[in-house]
Amino acid sequence: MRSQLPVLLLVAIMLPLTGDTLARVSEQSSDASGKVQVIEVTAKKYDFTPSPIRVKQGTKVELKITATDHSHGFQIQEFPEGTNKTTSPGLVFSSPQDCLKIEEKQTQTIEFLAQTPGTYPFKCCVHCGWHHRSMKGELIVEP
Repeated sequence: MRSQLPVLLLVAIMLPLTGDTLARVSEQSSDASGKVQVIEVTAKKYDFTPSPIRVKQGTKVELKITATDHSHGFQIQEFPEGTNKTTSPGLVFSSPQDCLKIEEKQTQTIEFLAQTPGTYPFKCCVHCGWHHRSMKGELIVEP
């Protein structure tokens, strides 16, 4: 128990500072290549939480997106803002990326390698109401 005390103390100190974000981000082992950063995202009327989402360059990311109130969609750019699209994509997806539909009370997972630093906008791509066009967020890949 003594060896766990510093960790528990750190968690007790950090929890009020970070709120739910600490609980939403975890690391899990991946097959042969290291760690996967798992981030739980909530999609609800005109909002993605958390946003912005920050990850380090070179990280394998798994976004677990849950629609809480009704159907939503998730679509993210594979190139960072302000770059031309003739270069290699900055986000490398494990399966083809398009509009991912998420049914009410369901969770969908999107996996990618965050290869290039920059800001990657994402949005709801399933019409979800009057302010559907304002349902946006950002993924920031940091060097």
